[in-house]
Amino acid sequence: MRRRIGAALVAVLLTAVGCGSGQTGGAASDPNAALKVGVSPVPHAQVLRYVADNLAKDKGLKIEVVEFTDYVQPNTALVDGSLDANYFQTVPYLETFKAESGAKLEWIGPVHIEPLGVYSKKHKKLSDLPNGARVAVANDATNEARGLRLLQDNGLIKIKAGAEKTATIKDIADNPKNLEFVELEAAQLPRSLEDTDASVVNGNYAIDAGLKPANDALALEKAEGNPNANGLVTRAELKDDKRIKDLLELLQSQQVKDYIKQTFSGSVLAV
Repeated sequence: MRRRIGAALVAVLLTAVGCGSGQTGGAASDPNAALKVGVSPVPHAQVLRYVADNLAKDKGLKIEVVEFTDYVQPNTALVDGSLDANYFQTVPYLETFKAESGAKLEWIGPVHIEPLGVYSKKHKKLSDLPNGARVAVANDATNEARGLRLLQDNGLIKIKAGAEKTATIKDIADNPKNLEFVELEAAQLPRSLEDTDASVVNGNYAIDAGLKPANDALALEKAEGNPNANGLVTRAELKDDKRIKDLLELLQSQQVKDYIKQTFSGSVLAV
């Protein structure tokens, strides 16, 4: 099953939004408090710690880095006021979360792109995939559609016309190799490589698993025109906060662009 936000969780989120989540503490109630920013471990935490250790002091910013290993908790923690911002997601993922939860979160700006890739421990190229090969894709709405588009771009499947942005495996119109699709939580996709012929893995999880997207991927998303930049997100009441704007300025600075280029060697691309 594709993982959606459950009804109980939606109720909790709506309650938090209705009660004014910014009242729980942190930056919203104390302008001198450290900004608590939720991130995925790789590369987001690395980039944010570089900012916190090397650039934030000049802006008078204090940053507390809070790591999460999934794609749901950074948003729910932001909604309930445990965080002041997060940096892990794309605009399409954020819009899906907002539509399903009713959360009032705001996109502040893009930072980097992690190209989605197809990986395999059994095959050297996509054309080697046999008839009936098992292929794993993410089970959340945004990343599943993104993964299927990558497979379509490389000639493995065709998606029904008009369904590209929200595609699931049910929207596959043509599957000439009779690929068997397995839907998994995005964080589990690197581990699935032991059991699949190929898996479509998000860039951050690929890097965290020791894969090098620029070298190891059988197919990789193109950066040019890619709408899936990862960026900074906050709650509505903090969107105009000077510290949030200062943080985005640092995340988009030339120093950070140089750090990303030197550290990730093309596996992560600064916007």
